[in-house]
Parts: sequence; structure tokens; C-alpha cells
Amino acid sequence: MKARFWGLVILGLLLVTQAKADLAIDVSGAQRDPMPIALPEMIHEGFFVGQQGNKIREVIAADLERSGLFRVIDDSSYIQEFSSMTQEPEFVDWKAINAQALVQSEIVEVDENNLKISFRLWDVFAENQMAGQSYTTTKDNWRRVAHVIADAIYERLTGEKGYFDTRIVYVSESGPATRRVKRLAIMDQDGENHKFLTNGAAMVLTPRFSPNLQKITYMSYAGNMPRVYLLDIESGEQMLLGNFPGMTFAPRFSPDSSKVLMSFASGGKTNIYEMDLKTRKSKRLTFGNAIDTSPSYSPDGSQIVFNSDRGGNQQLYVMNADGSDVRRISFGTGRYATPVWSPRGDYIAFTKMANGEFYIGVMYPDGTGERLLASGYLVEGPTWSPNGRVLMYFRQDKPNGRSAAPVKLYSIDLTGYNERQIITPADASDPAWSPLLP
Repeated sequence: MKARFWGLVILGLLLVTQAKADLAIDVSGAQRDPMPIALPEMIHEGFFVGQQGNKIREVIAADLERSGLFRVIDDSSYIQEFSSMTQEPEFVDWKAINAQALVQSEIVEVDENNLKISFRLWDVFAENQMAGQSYTTTKDNWRRVAHVIADAIYERLTGEKGYFDTRIVYVSESGPATRRVKRLAIMDQDGENHKFLTNGAAMVLTPRFSPNLQKITYMSYAGNMPRVYLLDIESGEQMLLGNFPGMTFAPRFSPDSSKVLMSFASGGKTNIYEMDLKTRKSKRLTFGNAIDTSPSYSPDGSQIVFNSDRGGNQQLYVMNADGSDVRRISFGTGRYATPVWSPRGDYIAFTKMANGEFYIGVMYPDGTGERLLASGYLVEGPTWSPNGRVLMYFRQDKPNGRSAAPVKLYSIDLTGYNERQIITPADASDPAWSPLLP
């Protein structure tokens, strides 16, 4: 996505970050108590900007709390009130309510079309400033600025990039179980700014973002033939990928967005192909009589993980990007599917089916260290946040009678804690998480 599409203009640092503090959260450990953080009302003049400031503050608080790493302290306990951004905290007042971090912020109406939004992040116990920045944006873009500020706070306190200024593309589902309507939809990671991308005339499945954010690849049943398509998000233009004589499905972009992996089913077997988006030439990567599908590149593009029944049942395999050196990596009980490599390269997420249950799990790229994070009657289709610390997937409970059980999106921390439902207007499946927006 182009920056002008969002209308956000970053003016630069409001206040230079001061001496580095020791305050930090270890995001790699097991369950922990959330860090208490104070988020006072935004400094403002006038009713309108005050109302906008409250909305921005609510979004920042919701982002931070949804991560499971932070607890925003109830503002009824706050002692100090801020009247300007140059006013420094009375740290004894914030220590008294056990705040470890403090966010001081201000909203100013620049003109009839624009706002200026500023923040300062303080380490309460070290009594120094950790970060500070100012943004000018159009009035209708306030929500995105809130996500950007939440990301800045998250990054400064965890040492890792945030994931709040991102979007989710998914399959919106409606209608009875025998006549489900499935269409592409897109929204912010918190479920806001929802929009449909297709009209539901043809069923769609497995949408995937390109790393450069400009396109989505997905499978569509248009013309009653399941095939892989490309959709330009800004223009709405759709394009069939390849002239394969049969079914193509399970697409995934390369890390540089120049290629798409997909599966091609023909004659009772399924193989993985790679298509160059510039030349439209395709290259076959797997050979044999098995079903090879759900390919996903490693972050550096050098390897591909996929699932295959070549060994007798569905397992995970890794190969070089040219199709050489295929080796099996999953050896646990049950069947494995829908693998996807973490953006950090440290894990592969997957769906597992064993003992009548479905699971969302992760393992190291060599197959060791398997951990199961979520389970249920049906949990499937993991997708990574861009910082590689959160997974999103869809969940469906056991059907009750002839009615279709609701299908919902959930997220969970990499440690297996903090499972949360993502609210959508209708049923939802097959999520795909975007990179951070530019």
C-alpha cells in the first residue's frame, strides 16, 4: 500500500529520546503479569479535539491490552494532571499507583482538515523519557495514528517491532451450511475499517497478502473451476494466474513478492509450482504421485515448507527453493497441514489433526521443539503477525443439529497464552496477516 493511500504524514521526532532506560518486557518467556502502564487523558483545547483524543487513547489502550503484555491502570487513580507536553511527570505520584510506564500525550487541531498528535513515553522508576514523537494527519486518519503510537510504545518496551498498524484479509462466511457464501474481506487487525473485496458470486478460499502489500492472491471458484487469482487492492483489478488445465489452489507469495507458489491438481496427484509474476512462466518444484500442497517460503526465500502424503499420511516437509533436498520434519502422532514459516524464521506454524481433535502448533524448522498452542473441534489456518510473536487462525465448534456452527477468528500469543476472539461482522475463516503498513 502506498503511504498516500492512508493520508499519514510523519513530521518527525517531537522530542529526542533521552538516556536509555532498563524498563523492558521479555516477550519470549512463559505467562507473565502484564506491565502496569498509565495512559492519562490527552492534553487538548476544545470539545472536538477532546473527543478525538479520547478515541485515540481508547485505541492505544485496547491495542496494548490485547497484546496481553500491558495493563492500563484505571484513570480514576491518577493523581497528576498534565496541562502541556513540556510539563514533566511528578514521578512520586505515578509510583504511588504502581505505574511502571507512563504515556503523556497531546492532540492539537492544526486546521479544519488536520490534527497534530504527540506522545512521550516515560520510565517511571528510572525517571527518564524513553521515546517521544509527533504526527500530523488528516482528521479521518486518527485511528491509524493510534495504532502507530501503540506500535512505538510496544517496540520501545519489548525491543521488538509491534503489529498493531496492520490489516487482515480473510474469508467472510454467511448463509446456511449447504449454501455458504464466501467472499474476501479486509479489516484492520482490531476488526475496524471493515470492507468486502468480492461480491460473493464465486466462492473464495485461502487469501494471502503480498509482502509489498499491493496485492492479494487467493483461490476462486469463478466459472466453477477452482483457480488461483491475483487481486490489486487499490484498483480492484483481478487476474487469473496461469493457464493450467485443471485445479490450482493454496497460493503463497515469495518474500520479495515477485513469485507465487501454488498447487496444481491433475490425474489424482498434486504438485507444487512456482510462477514468476513478471514473465508469467511457471516452474514445477515437486514430482511424483503424492499430494503436495500448502507451500510457504522461508523469510529469506531459500527454502519452502509444505505438506505431503508421500510417506503414507499427511506430514510436513522442507525443500530448497528449487525443489531439491526434500526432507521430512514432522514425526509426531497424527497428521500435519497448512504450514507457514514465521517472519523471523525461527518457527513453522501448522495445523495438526490427532485423536479426533485439531490443534494449532509450532515447531523449529528442523522439526524439533513441537508445541501445541490451541485445540478444538476445528482450529485451522494459522497466520503470523509481522513480528512473529502472535498467531491468528479460525475456530469452529462442533455443529449442533443441521445448522452450521459459527466460524470465528482468534489470536494467540506464541507462548500459548492470551487467546482472544477477533470480532467480525459475519463468520470468518482463512485469515492472512499483512506486514506493517508503510
